[in-house]
Amino acid sequence: MANTTEKDRAWAEAKKRCRLHTRDIQLAKQLGISPKSLLKNIPSPKEQWKLPVKQWLARKKGLMKDDKLPF
Repeated sequence: MANTTEKDRAWAEAKKRCRLHTRDIQLAKQLGISPKSLLKNIPSPKEQWKLPVKQWLARKKGLMKDDKLPF
């Protein structure tokens, strides 16, 4: 199990690299998304189809709120 300080560092890195606000980090924690998952979802220049992490979180929140599955 990771130390609390290691978890805090991971969240701080995700916040910085994904350009998120504190409320976005709180939302990710509420949705059960790890900082590693946020970092993996940063789109590269070759992945233009991928949403920016902030918009991806908002879409995830909408899916969880409506309880509608995309399939």
